[in-house]
Amino acid sequence: MRLHLIDVLIILLYLASTVVIGLVLKKRAQKDKNSYLLGGNAMPWYMLGLSNASGMFDISGTMWLVTIGFVYGLKSVWIPWLWPVFNQIFLMMFLSAWLRRSNVTTGAEWITTRFGKEFGSKLSHGIVVVFALISGLGFLAYGFIGLGKFMEIFIPWEVVNQYLHLDVAPQYVPHLYGIAFTLFAVFYSVIGGMVSIVWADVLQYTIMTIASVAIAIIAFKAVAAHSISVPDGWMNPFFGKHLDIDWTNYISDVNRKVMEDGYTLFSAFFMMMLFKGLLVSFAGPAPNYDMQKILATKSPSEAAKMSGFVSFILMPVRYLMIAGFFVLGIIFYDKLDLMVAGKIDFEQILPSAINQFVPTGLLGLLLAGLLAAFMSTFAGTLNAAQAYITNDIYLKYIKPDASNQSIKRTNYTVGILVVVVSIILGMMAKNVNQVLQLLVSALWGGYVAANVLKWYWWRFNSYGYFWGMVTGIFVSFIPMVFTGLLPSLFPETAADIRILYFFPFILIPSTIGCIVATYLTEPTDMETLKEFYRKVRPWGFWKPVHQEVIASDPDFKRNTSFKKDMFNILVGIVWQTTLVMIPIYFVLHKFGPMTIVLIAAAITTTILKFTWWDKLKLQDQ
Repeated sequence: MRLHLIDVLIILLYLASTVVIGLVLKKRAQKDKNSYLLGGNAMPWYMLGLSNASGMFDISGTMWLVTIGFVYGLKSVWIPWLWPVFNQIFLMMFLSAWLRRSNVTTGAEWITTRFGKEFGSKLSHGIVVVFALISGLGFLAYGFIGLGKFMEIFIPWEVVNQYLHLDVAPQYVPHLYGIAFTLFAVFYSVIGGMVSIVWADVLQYTIMTIASVAIAIIAFKAVAAHSISVPDGWMNPFFGKHLDIDWTNYISDVNRKVMEDGYTLFSAFFMMMLFKGLLVSFAGPAPNYDMQKILATKSPSEAAKMSGFVSFILMPVRYLMIAGFFVLGIIFYDKLDLMVAGKIDFEQILPSAINQFVPTGLLGLLLAGLLAAFMSTFAGTLNAAQAYITNDIYLKYIKPDASNQSIKRTNYTVGILVVVVSIILGMMAKNVNQVLQLLVSALWGGYVAANVLKWYWWRFNSYGYFWGMVTGIFVSFIPMVFTGLLPSLFPETAADIRILYFFPFILIPSTIGCIVATYLTEPTDMETLKEFYRKVRPWGFWKPVHQEVIASDPDFKRNTSFKKDMFNILVGIVWQTTLVMIPIYFVLHKFGPMTIVLIAAAITTTILKFTWWDKLKLQDQ
């Protein structure tokens, strides 16, 4: 174990500070339901944006980004579009403002503003609650296992157990670590609600920024003292039909990783990734902590600012750390311990590099930061799950007239139950991948079609939404039940990305379910549609509703921002990508390309200042 006393003290100091934050903000959170779940809609947009960014700085994602940076170099900037990272640009330009105008507490409650209170709306409300809870529990279980496995590397169980004398099977040691560290996140999030989460995230972001800059400086100095041996194309972000990165004469084992990932036909992979990413982005935020941060802002314009701020503060800081670690990994590859079960595991680059290159003191700070990143994601997801159970089940169906004291007790009880269930799910799952596969394929695959149509098509109704979601989720589960299906459909495709190519097979039935159910049932009540259209002011196919609105309100102005929003999205994606590339070029001492990217960043920032920022006040009208 490389942890020294100062490292341990730094980690303990961070954990103690989260307890203090929860206790100090407890009274403020207990004022009412809105104060607990949304911070009373009183927090500044930049703090909510910083908190949202902190929640995205997770351990598992950082390990993966370091791995793909090591293997693919500058071409790795495109691969996170799988998630897709550019969905924040769609939120920034228009969707955050649309969502915030609804003035609701959760995404499930939003369903009522769009579809009314008919039976179909109750079905749609129910399926969103189910989706939110399953995905929330899944992400909690996923993070819980990932954290335990990561911390076990630095705090070996045999050292800890000298003092505890517990009889724990080796496969459950990560779970035990996960439970221990999770308790701190549970305490401050359950006691202090959204306000506590945001302030804890401010602390976490400060720690991660210091650690990221320090790692980047260490790597920067290493590049000055050593040469970097990488294949042709590694330093180039652009690509053709094929990936064209051959590690044979450098680190030949990396070629196996490239083949396993399945990115060799990079242009085909990129186009499928872009197709899925655009649809997911047009669908808007899923019912998770990202949506809750949007709903917690003061106004629609501040919701848009918050979403834009996430990219601005997350990308440069996070990629200073990521670039620092994968550059150190390449320079000192022979010093890394990447062997797991007799073969090289490139996902060990991050923990191995931390063990090898991070000095005492900074190691404690870095581990505290990565631990805080997990706790930020965990606490935000827990808060979202609490919101759906308390607001959309307890207050809607069980006790609508509940007192503030009753709501407080319910929030505490629900928070503890959610954590217990997620821990049980985590212990039942064989590995992290199993949980992630469930989330990415079975749940998110069924989400897209219904949630795209709900924003842009007036005729789409609650029955279409419900059956579209159910159909999509059902089809998404098929490959998990019939495990031989994807290999038979895509025999030449790498196992890890087969589910990406299965996406059209999910999308088409889900879309059919949406349209057929919509036309077999009555349209949504026109008064509900008029109120939604008047309040949210979406663009899209709303002509019949628009005509009804102007008949009673001739001064109502149609949203004519479609072309402007699309232009801003294009500029915004370029802007976001430059924020990723700048720190990588800096660490690599590639000041020529970095200057070009800096100029592109300045140009896109200037454009967005005039086409987006200066027009944000219009979102509040």
